[in-house]
Amino acid sequence: MEQRCHKDNDNPPIKFLRSAGGIIFRRKAKNIFEVALIAVKNRSVWTLPKGIIDEGEQTEEAALREVREETGLTGRIVDVIGDKTYWFYNKDENVKYMKTVSYFLMEYVSGDMKDYDWEIDDAKWFDIDEALKAVSYKSDKETLQKAKEKLQHFLIS
Repeated sequence: MEQRCHKDNDNPPIKFLRSAGGIIFRRKAKNIFEVALIAVKNRSVWTLPKGIIDEGEQTEEAALREVREETGLTGRIVDVIGDKTYWFYNKDENVKYMKTVSYFLMEYVSGDMKDYDWEIDDAKWFDIDEALKAVSYKSDKETLQKAKEKLQHFLIS
């Protein structure tokens, strides 16, 4: 969801975005979890599925929808991972964006990775330790690390 725009005459305008996403996981073996990552930018960037919250949509609904669209997988939310906020600049618009993404931990329910959205170059399962090495952005590594810590709970169950 795009929110208000702040502008002063000396700097580019600032826009605020709200997004939601998730780390969807499945158990590969007794003590091994896999998580889904997506590839973008001609497969040069591996990242977490996320996207803009639509008008009137709840954050959790948006997270489930984005994971389904970008990975082809359906999950159920089992925990909150938290929010990540970062800045980026769009040269074409001459706008600076502050984006906050709310992430959720999701247990895989159904679906097939071959059904990912046309905007995505690829979607793939990774062992969580391999995913930590594969992601391109520091904020994704931090979010995955939090998810890995939360998944320790599932080792007991």
